Amino acid sequence: MNILFIGPPGSGKGTQSKRLQDRFGLVHLSTGDMFREAITRQTQVGMKAKGFMDRGEYVPDSVVIDLIRDRLSAPDCKQGFILDGFPRTEPQAEALDGLLAGMGMKLDAIFQFDVAKRVLVERLSSRRVCRNCGSTVSQDQVESVGAECSKDSAKKCDFYQRSDDAPEVVGRRIEVYENQTAPIVGFYSKKPGFLKVDADQQPDAVYGILERALGPA
Repeated sequence: MNILFIGPPGSGKGTQSKRLQDRFGLVHLSTGDMFREAITRQTQVGMKAKGFMDRGEYVPDSVVIDLIRDRLSAPDCKQGFILDGFPRTEPQAEALDGLLAGMGMKLDAIFQFDVAKRVLVERLSSRRVCRNCGSTVSQDQVESVGAECSKDSAKKCDFYQRSDDAPEVVGRRIEVYENQTAPIVGFYSKKPGFLKVDADQQPDAVYGILERALGPA
């Protein structure tokens, strides 16, 4: 089962990816994580991407597609994946279609996470992330969490606000999404398996929609 998530920052894609990973045994593929992994492993495509990134340049679509091709070829993707963060533009969407077809793959489900802008601003501005394990909570949950850090069970999570979650930055991030990425909704809305999801709801309600659409594991 291969799934594509489309949605602005703060729409809950990461939260739902984790739940679907556990439910269906899928691999969550974030382009940011893939770049970091490829660079750490010093793969050919990782080093090519690093060259552009070190110069502060945009990584070309062709390099991103090569990165995704390498990742989809890994054994852990055989059972399926959730693609999150790519494509961001219609040319990238067309390139992804060609890549999947060439690998004998297809997207079985395409979910567009629809969230009101004011809700996104509230969510992102209140988000706090653990410096150690990456766990995410809202600001009002920081004191009540009290959970052991998954990377150091002797400590509690050390939460902080990411610089790109500051209120003055959040609005710009949403604008970038609306201008660059939202147009791909028109591209995918015509394809089988597309579903627009009201992601203003609580995570359990959103997960219920996704689970019903996907059917039994």
